[in-house]
Amino acid sequence: MDMDKVRQLQEIIDGSDNIVFFGGAGVSTESGIPDFRSQDGLYHMKYDYPPETIISHSFFVRKPEEFYRFYKDKMLALDAMPNAAHLKLAELEKAGKLRAVITQNIDGLHQKAGSREVLELHGSVLRNYCTRCGEFYDAEYVKNADGVPKCEKCGGMVKPDVVLYEEGLDNSIMSKSVSYIRNADVLIIGGTSLVVYPAAGLIDYFHGRKLVLINKGATARDAGADLVITDAIGEVFSQIEAR
Repeated sequence: MDMDKVRQLQEIIDGSDNIVFFGGAGVSTESGIPDFRSQDGLYHMKYDYPPETIISHSFFVRKPEEFYRFYKDKMLALDAMPNAAHLKLAELEKAGKLRAVITQNIDGLHQKAGSREVLELHGSVLRNYCTRCGEFYDAEYVKNADGVPKCEKCGGMVKPDVVLYEEGLDNSIMSKSVSYIRNADVLIIGGTSLVVYPAAGLIDYFHGRKLVLINKGATARDAGADLVITDAIGEVFSQIEAR
């Protein structure tokens, strides 16, 4: 790890009380949750259908049994625990440094770590609703259901509150995310290759003082960043103090 860059990150954090964090799958891989695009990610596993097809809206409607077989097996990691990145972000918020976490992840680990202002661009596996009457069900109910989870009130099919392929992002969450980024002094982006749109386009709204990119691999926006750290975000944040 480049400790000189870690020291630069600490100085940037020390000098701001208006930081926004935008994170992707790489934030949760250190908690054992697979991402989609790494060599051991979901895209490289073998199923009857490609993962992109399985977690699409039309597939959910057409083949809910197949959808839930994959979803329960690969996307419900209810035993996963927050790692150093999640915990440090919660500390920075508590210390008055961090205004919001904007995440592409659906695992709820930021909230489990103690973060309060979390904007979930792609929803959460922790929330599930009947498609017919809107009754709420938690993730344990879905996980333990035999096959396709059904509503106990009306018998309708229960759907996770996650944004599937072919579905649009929540406009209110996008608007709030844009507002936080537009008004931020420092934007730290971690664990994302910045290739998934429209979420990746949020960076274009940042006009603050310092842009920091932390990712294991290069991103398309590295050239425009004030600080680039090519390393695992949990390992980097474990070196940072919230003060």
